[in-house]
Amino acid sequence: MTTEPEVLARIESGIGRITLNRPKALHALNRAMCEAMIEALVAWRDDDAVKSILIDHAGERGFCAGGDIRMIAESGAGDASEAKAFFAVEYRLNHLLFEYPKAVTAIVDGIVMGGGVGISEPADVRIATERTTYAMPETGIGLFPDVGGGWFLPRLPGETGTWLALTGARLKAADTVFLGIHTHYLPTDALDAFRAILSADPAFPIDVADGLEDDAGEPPVEAHLADINRLFAFDTVEEIFAALEAEGTEWALAQLATLKTKSPQSLKVSLRQLRIGRGLETFADNMAMEYALGGRVVRTHDFQEGVRAVIVDKDNAPKWSAATPAEVSDAEIEAFFAPLPPGEGWTPLD
Repeated sequence: MTTEPEVLARIESGIGRITLNRPKALHALNRAMCEAMIEALVAWRDDDAVKSILIDHAGERGFCAGGDIRMIAESGAGDASEAKAFFAVEYRLNHLLFEYPKAVTAIVDGIVMGGGVGISEPADVRIATERTTYAMPETGIGLFPDVGGGWFLPRLPGETGTWLALTGARLKAADTVFLGIHTHYLPTDALDAFRAILSADPAFPIDVADGLEDDAGEPPVEAHLADINRLFAFDTVEEIFAALEAEGTEWALAQLATLKTKSPQSLKVSLRQLRIGRGLETFADNMAMEYALGGRVVRTHDFQEGVRAVIVDKDNAPKWSAATPAEVSDAEIEAFFAPLPPGEGWTPLD
């Protein structure tokens, strides 16, 4: 029995096509998939026959639910070498897409979380559909919004990126397009037309998307923007908690209740990651920071416990190392962000 490759890479009508093909795992990325994408993208970079890149997925069940979390947790329970090797390759893929000299389109049709965000956010054209559900839910498993979250999230309007990173809020297309996470809304029944027109004019995907673009509807997040910008503007998790509590509205208390289910350590790491990321000059600097963070965080009790509670046992009752943010010291957080020894840091592809 032959098994299909987990990434389908081919050139069609001047388009370098990458199709995620691991539907049973919601196309969750593993190291081999990232390597296959890098190999294709590097081959096409200087190939005049390839005018633009199109990333999509096979089947109906969502674009990409993230990375191979079970492998990362198993590795983190040991020396984390396999997890670090995965991060190194995945982040090189993220950076390659970010710096790619040809237009990249990602059709984000369905669930897009974690690693799926990492391969779609760097794209020039990011198409959401009525099936799109976007989230960065990492604080719920003791992780942090990696794959470039430290770069993209602080650059969303106001403090919406902080709110998304800390709460793991799930957004539909109306909100993702409104916030600029995705550039266009196309109903799924327009995707075949998009691909067909792109095949006739592969160099200019943004023009094709502009021509087919539809209205995603009213964005629910718009009503809360002023509150998000005010209540999530603080540089400590404790101040955000206090502000939400003092606000006392139904919405504010719902955000607070959500935050109280997350790993306090993760909340603090993620907030600091975003505040540092906002001031970094290059995407590569951000990925180097996240690589250092990732290798350390996956070895913590909270990540191991979060994966157990949410992914392995599915009891959704994690016992975090600290009950409240106040119990996580600044020194603990500083240690996560310390520079790696010479020769151990992340570097982009040549």
